Amino acid sequence: MKIIINVRITQGYEKWVELFHSADAVREEYGLTVLAYGHDKDDDSSVYQVIEIESMERMQEGLSNPAIAKMRTDAGVDLDSQRITFLVE
Repeated sequence: MKIIINVRITQGYEKWVELFHSADAVREEYGLTVLAYGHDKDDDSSVYQVIEIESMERMQEGLSNPAIAKMRTDAGVDLDSQRITFLVE
């Protein structure tokens, strides 16, 4: 299944990218594959990720892990702003 995740970031895009890349192994552990990521042309505080997931259950497991939530907030992610769009293949 492919999804788009959109979040607001509060500590700058460069910091987010650095910490995003540092979490590659964690995403792999939960069966998430990043297909693309980026931001709006004129607003780098709204970040998009296109992700392929093995199962929604595994993704939910990862998102509910307190250590992962801390990694995300350390990267400046406003967790309350998260929006997920499910794509039809």
